Amino acid sequence: MIRFTEPGPQTTVQDLGRPGHLREGIPPSGPMDVRAFVAANRLVGNPDGAAGLECTVLGPRFSVERACAIAVTGAEAPVTVNDAPAPQWATVALKPGDAVRIGAAKAGVRIYVAFSGGLDVPAVLGSRATYLRGRLGGVEGRALRRGDALALLPSAGAPPLRRLAAAEIPALEPEPEIRVVLGPQADRFTDEGLHAFLSSPYEMLPQSDRMGARLTGPRIAHRNGHDIISDGIALGAIQVPGDGQPIVLLVDRQSTGGYTKVATVGSFDIGRVGQVKPGQRMRFRAVEVAEAHRLRQQFERSLAQVAGGGVPT
Repeated sequence: MIRFTEPGPQTTVQDLGRPGHLREGIPPSGPMDVRAFVAANRLVGNPDGAAGLECTVLGPRFSVERACAIAVTGAEAPVTVNDAPAPQWATVALKPGDAVRIGAAKAGVRIYVAFSGGLDVPAVLGSRATYLRGRLGGVEGRALRRGDALALLPSAGAPPLRRLAAAEIPALEPEPEIRVVLGPQADRFTDEGLHAFLSSPYEMLPQSDRMGARLTGPRIAHRNGHDIISDGIALGAIQVPGDGQPIVLLVDRQSTGGYTKVATVGSFDIGRVGQVKPGQRMRFRAVEVAEAHRLRQQFERSLAQVAGGGVPT
């Protein structure tokens, strides 16, 4: 059993999500930063989709009642076990009674914690992922609270102690360049608006969440109004309402929307968007569809190699 003495401001149970339900208005949810989530699971010997924790800005404090292994990845944050420093992006063995504390993110936003065996919460529509707005999945569809206790599923035994090589750990850039494909309504924006979108930095707003990253920067001007007949929302779609400020729609997005969409963030860069702090800026760069496919394939090859062997600790 894992017992939480402090849950952090928004710590949820996630797995790789519940695809196939947008037609019913249910988003896939799952981790914002898939690479970091998968790396954590592999470091503790789990399948990629085993349920773990996604923590926002500040991690939890918890103790374990049986021996297990954890891995902490994602945003850069201090980790201690019984008040002694412990590494990120590495397998950490715990004994019964050990107390873990994960502090505030120094760089990045979302911290991931995997436990050997994976968290044992009920599957809803085939997934343990938490969808907060719908109160679905995870622990009663909510963020963790002080005093919560979660069980672990059986593991295949103690995993080898490994850490990721430096080259496998993604950089948390101060101003990341996010690759996008223009459209599907890029023709509804003026040339000046498109130029502003692709040449200026945009700042992450505190109102951002797992549904959408709200940004502020130079106005992206419309050509013939901002409303369209509602259509489907893809992961990474960038809506621009009447105020000309972009919103990147993310893993808990709505299924349809009636605002023009200037571009779509490539799936390979969603995790990078999810690690941008409020007040931090990002830029957008347009790529052609063929280049986006190449970048996706490159991302998949890189993901397949993450923690494949690791470095012994």
